[in-house]
Amino acid sequence: MQNIKRQIIKIGALLGALFLIMSCNDDFMDRYPTTSVTPEVFFSNVNDLKTYTDGFYGSLSAPIADLGTDNLAHYNSGSTIDEIMRGGVSAQNAAVWSWSALRNINFFLENAGRVKGASAADVNHYIGIAKFFRARFYIDKVNQYSDVPWYSQTMGTSDIELLHKKQDSRSLVVDSIMADLEFAAANIKPDGHKSTVTKWGALAQLAQFALQEGTFRKYHSYLNLSGSANTFLQRAVSATEEIMKSNKFSISNAGGVNRAYRDLFISLNLQANPETILFIDYDKDLGRRRNAHTVLDYEWALSQTLMENYLMKDGKRFTDQVDYKTKNIDQIFVNRDPRLEQTFMKPGFQSVNAATPQRLKPTLGGYNQIKFYPEIADMISWEAAYTDAFVFRYAEILLIFAEAKAELGILTSQADLDKSVNLLRQRVGMPSMQLGQVNANVDPKLQAYYSNVKGGNVGLILEIRRERRVELACEGQRYRDIFRWEVGERLADQQQGMYVKALGPMDVTGDGKIDIAILESAKDTDPIKDLTEEEKKNISLYYLKDANGNNTSIYLENGNNGHIMFTVARDKKKTFEKPKYYYYPVANSQMVLDGSKLVQTNFW
Repeated sequence: MQNIKRQIIKIGALLGALFLIMSCNDDFMDRYPTTSVTPEVFFSNVNDLKTYTDGFYGSLSAPIADLGTDNLAHYNSGSTIDEIMRGGVSAQNAAVWSWSALRNINFFLENAGRVKGASAADVNHYIGIAKFFRARFYIDKVNQYSDVPWYSQTMGTSDIELLHKKQDSRSLVVDSIMADLEFAAANIKPDGHKSTVTKWGALAQLAQFALQEGTFRKYHSYLNLSGSANTFLQRAVSATEEIMKSNKFSISNAGGVNRAYRDLFISLNLQANPETILFIDYDKDLGRRRNAHTVLDYEWALSQTLMENYLMKDGKRFTDQVDYKTKNIDQIFVNRDPRLEQTFMKPGFQSVNAATPQRLKPTLGGYNQIKFYPEIADMISWEAAYTDAFVFRYAEILLIFAEAKAELGILTSQADLDKSVNLLRQRVGMPSMQLGQVNANVDPKLQAYYSNVKGGNVGLILEIRRERRVELACEGQRYRDIFRWEVGERLADQQQGMYVKALGPMDVTGDGKIDIAILESAKDTDPIKDLTEEEKKNISLYYLKDANGNNTSIYLENGNNGHIMFTVARDKKKTFEKPKYYYYPVANSQMVLDGSKLVQTNFW
């Protein structure tokens, strides 16, 4: 295994030498590799196909937060969607799209057939892997622009018309993506290390995209594609059923109710985990590391609306309590779904390298994130973590299965829930979702939040969305979920942090000692005047006004009490313009190049 990892690490350098290309203008496909390593020489055996496709794995990412979404209370460095909603993005300053990765993939697909003496199954296995990565490349482009030019071949200087062609329709590009994924699922071998794409990883990608496109077409009626939505949803069901019936994967319960969920995201060996379909294999000895420790208190904390979605331990709704909006930080964890305190930092949480419990940061909202936070001391620094990361896990497959069937109106048996979302609830000791109850007792707050869900299946769809938001929190899924459900306005909501009963000193670690104080200003010392000098020395102070009387980054909802709010959100309000902001504009610099037939993204 070590040799395989070392080989993968070296691939980037090899492909860099082979395929030096431009990615910022319309000659992105003009350049033939200027190297003595020619296709005739390189593509000589199956190992060459493996070596080349190993280079594609660098495009896999490991999200640790739901940036730009309603799952975060605050994110200091901003996100593209925030800039769009505040009017900071236009065709004049939009980022230039890049196509370099596509050329590398297409070059491989054009030359893989040169291999001699290999079986068709072996060659098609690697062609399937290349098509898997081409599909992922185009999924990102469709997500951003909807209509984009589809290229299935590399281009030379004689292909001017193709190089400058107008965007192809969303329908054509999506059908091409699906064709690539169908080929991948049919031809990639089912067995292999889980850090490489197998048949099951291809099926997982197919199911994920089919659900996304099916719901996107269903809810974005202005596209006039809703008539084909069910075709995609049906394929999402059949793809997940194939994975489920394989009996190769199961929900990991190791560690029990209070550990099993958290342990998924701090594992050093996801290869051994029965829930793993495809993962990124980080490695201490090989220097393959990432920034997992930053989730705790670096730039963001989680939101009040995410916290409210977690049910009570008995399955009742947290938001049905009269005082749910005014609970202290310690009270919100009482008798809740165990995933809450395995995602949010509960008072008393102590980092492995700390002598005292971690203090929350009011400037980030207070709901610190611990999901992905490592428990090994040498990981608690910049680019130091070597915990593995999921690309696809079985829990998501079960959620896709349930949601697709619910959207189709064919989730009509309790058995379907018991073999999908209820397995996730069982992991953490939560009561099962009951089909009869959810449609008979629709959550009014969820219904208001997702107001475009209609019909007799509303309660089921909403509860599956709740389960998805909770189970997949911070895993980078929320942004696309909000978009495909056509509820972009939720991204413009002013998110809240924890509730503060009054200005002054607080115990936020649960040890009975004063840890922090939120004051009106540095001049406002009355709330802490009775503290001992030792207490004053050891507390962290936060102010709503600076020394000059100017607003700081936070304020309280009601002035001297209420939820933590963010000054930037108040002063630079966000609006979500539908349907325009579901897409990015094409940079003007791309459209004015000689011979370009590109048109601006719809609605821009």
